[in-house]
Amino acid sequence: MATKWDNVSYILRSKYRIKVLQYLSKLNAPTTPTKLKRELNIDKAHISRALQDLAKKDWVTCLTPEARKTKLFQITKSGIAIEKELESVKY
Repeated sequence: MATKWDNVSYILRSKYRIKVLQYLSKLNAPTTPTKLKRELNIDKAHISRALQDLAKKDWVTCLTPEARKTKLFQITKSGIAIEKELESVKY
């Protein structure tokens, strides 16, 4: 079982996971990959991969999994908790 520090380390291994998780935490509302792309100035492929990685850990959830376009994503309670742990680390 992963410890909270294993989870923080997992996030820190990708600058895209860091940025997406931090942005979703600050926003605390559903948003689309396109909006994330525009706001973070990151290629959509990197955004999609980061969202998939974060969703696998249950830190982000897709609110519209059946949608072919305009999927909505939101940070979860566990995502907010791990993002707070991330804030405590100097990187």
